[in-house]
Amino acid sequence: MKDLLSKLLKLQAIDFKEAPDQVTDEQLQALRAQIPHQVLGHYDRLVVRGKKGMAIVRNQVCTGCHMRLPIGAYNTLLQGTDIQLCESCGRYLYVPDAAETKFEETLAAAKPEPKAKTAAKPRKRKPVAHAD
Repeated sequence: MKDLLSKLLKLQAIDFKEAPDQVTDEQLQALRAQIPHQVLGHYDRLVVRGKKGMAIVRNQVCTGCHMRLPIGAYNTLLQGTDIQLCESCGRYLYVPDAAETKFEETLAAAKPEPKAKTAAKPRKRKPVAHAD
């Protein structure tokens, strides 16, 4: 199942122009031929709607729709025995390896921190005239 999911991830990177290298039409067709027709059909329906076909699962949450997954579906993903669809958004779910997670955390740590905002000046309050 990991092989199928990695092929889908590669196809998604190509479709959404996230792949670092140029891919020819022949390579794309060869990749699409390696994916079963049922899986490819569902993936293509999502892409036609402008959605990504795969979503990463972090902390038992689908990153596509931000909904929590049932524990059974999450365990199946961790075991790698079957592919799973998100019940909410319909994307294929993918749990990254520990090495990929550490790489993403390293990238996030390398980003510069936002500039600190300067403290606003305290506002002067006008005295309230009381009506007697």
